[in-house]
Amino acid sequence: MERKKFKTEVSQLLQLIIHSLYSHKEIFLRELVSNSSDAIDKLKYLSITDDSLKNYEFDPRIDIEFTEGKDATLIIRDNGLGMSHDELSENLGTIASSGTKKFLAALNDDLKKDNNLIGQFGVGFYSAFMVAKSVEVITKRAGSDVAYKWVSTGEGSYTIEEANRDEQGTTLILHLNEEGEMYANRWEIEQLIKKYSDHIAYPIFLSYDKDNYDPDGKKDDDGNPIKTTEHMVEQINSCTALWRKNKSSLKDEDYNEFYKNNYSDSENPLFYTHLKAEGVTEYTTLFYIPSKAPFDMKYADYKPGVKLYVKRVYITDDDKELLPTYLRFVRGVIDSEDLPLNVSREILQQNRVMSTIRNASVKKLLSEFKKISENNPELYNKFIEQYNSPLKEGLYSDYANKDTLLELVRFKSSSEEGFVSFAQYKERMAEGQKSIYYITGGKEQTLKSSPLLAAYKKKGYEVLIMPEEIDDFIIGSIANYKDIPLKAINKSGSVDDLKDDNEDKKESKEEKAVVKKIKKALGDLVSDVVSSSRLVDSPAIVVVDENDPSVQMQQILRQMGQSDIPEAKPILEINCEHEIIKRIADSDDDEFNKTLSEVLLGQAMLAQGVMPKDPVAFTNKLNSLLSK
Repeated sequence: MERKKFKTEVSQLLQLIIHSLYSHKEIFLRELVSNSSDAIDKLKYLSITDDSLKNYEFDPRIDIEFTEGKDATLIIRDNGLGMSHDELSENLGTIASSGTKKFLAALNDDLKKDNNLIGQFGVGFYSAFMVAKSVEVITKRAGSDVAYKWVSTGEGSYTIEEANRDEQGTTLILHLNEEGEMYANRWEIEQLIKKYSDHIAYPIFLSYDKDNYDPDGKKDDDGNPIKTTEHMVEQINSCTALWRKNKSSLKDEDYNEFYKNNYSDSENPLFYTHLKAEGVTEYTTLFYIPSKAPFDMKYADYKPGVKLYVKRVYITDDDKELLPTYLRFVRGVIDSEDLPLNVSREILQQNRVMSTIRNASVKKLLSEFKKISENNPELYNKFIEQYNSPLKEGLYSDYANKDTLLELVRFKSSSEEGFVSFAQYKERMAEGQKSIYYITGGKEQTLKSSPLLAAYKKKGYEVLIMPEEIDDFIIGSIANYKDIPLKAINKSGSVDDLKDDNEDKKESKEEKAVVKKIKKALGDLVSDVVSSSRLVDSPAIVVVDENDPSVQMQQILRQMGQSDIPEAKPILEINCEHEIIKRIADSDDDEFNKTLSEVLLGQAMLAQGVMPKDPVAFTNKLNSLLSK
């Protein structure tokens, strides 16, 4: 017998599960039955694709039995793939998912109250310890002659030893604790299976003893009713895949329950779409949009949420090619009638049928989003609050659907609260307005307070506020919207739009002089200094050349490791009517002019949400000016 310790993250997870994580302990049965179903899925798939297991014959099923009383047990048995010695240690002794480690690292009190988190991170087996004082796992991998038994109380270690099992598969024996004894009950088990696992594609059988009393009411010599005990084995699930059912026979609650039970979510989805496609390519899709963004949506190693079936045979649930990355938040099922059963992941990426299904699924989802945006703005706002960022990714990664995505993404606005579409902006454009104006970089409040906005507001021009880092990436791929050019107000190219057609103001001699003086004072800290026609109350602002990335974008690229990005120096626009600029114009003190000009530049950078390169030097210069 081997005794091993759990890895640190498993011990942490077990403590959370046992002491605080779940408020509805009953979901342990959902998680364990789901694992059994997955094991059968895997064996069915390997019996088609793996030479060593090809044509492996078995009658897929899940069996549940229980014993009542003080030493109550609950047994869940499947004849799926089973596990080898090493797989037992790997699957039950460690957490391979980096998402789970991140989950543990980020866990806070609010998350601890969520009773559906475990399933989202692929470690549902450990939920058994909520209701069991000890757990035994007896397993035999298909094709192997040796079975193994894993035993643990969930208190830091486990043992593994050889065992006996006739066929492949896994048996879980839960020695129930006081709180778990209630689940050693026929009625309780049936109700939980109906509630959480009725859709499981394989039959679930419950074994129990049924007492039959004499129909004539006869009694024995002691006066007790005469009874016989009959051992019963009954199937307790309908064993029908919901997505295969006719839509007319399903209600919202059917769809919602299926979603919650399959995707470990306590809340109903925002919405869903169910499609059966017939014709040259036949397939069924059932897609859900979670009410809250998946925990790992922002991670590169996110877990995909769509399962692929072929003729109801499970193929995979971790292929990121089933939908484009920007739709990684979608949950659901694709079931194809035309893919070969032995399709591999490599073939999937190049398969014509899969490509057709993928493209049609994307169009269907985007079409559903657009329909909701037009017919149910309140629901669409909830959707945008969660998924605006990934949708924006599609603007530069999915050229084929770019026009549709342009109608779906939303931005904040200088003229109203909430989200604004390009279509709404276009409809509200002022008379004579030539472009769609936007500002990127920095936090939302910083951008809304930008001195650059004043001149556009004065003209009655709305400005789109784009505070997300991704906005800087995607905006370059959007040259125009319905033939109206997009222009960044924090770049030099949009200034001419503020001039009236008959306005051709030239710099005065005095303005040229102060521009020259500040340019000399700043030297190579800026690419240029110009007199501004769009500043109202502020002395100065920084912009960049029309073809250069914004200051914030430069910072983002360097943080991403692109150290070879050449520094695009800012252009300092100055308001020659401002008292501070006039102070420089009237001064012959070169040192004072240099200090004041550098402080102006630093303040202008701060107004754009960018810290000065040397905050200490900036503070010293500011203190020097204050002392004078």
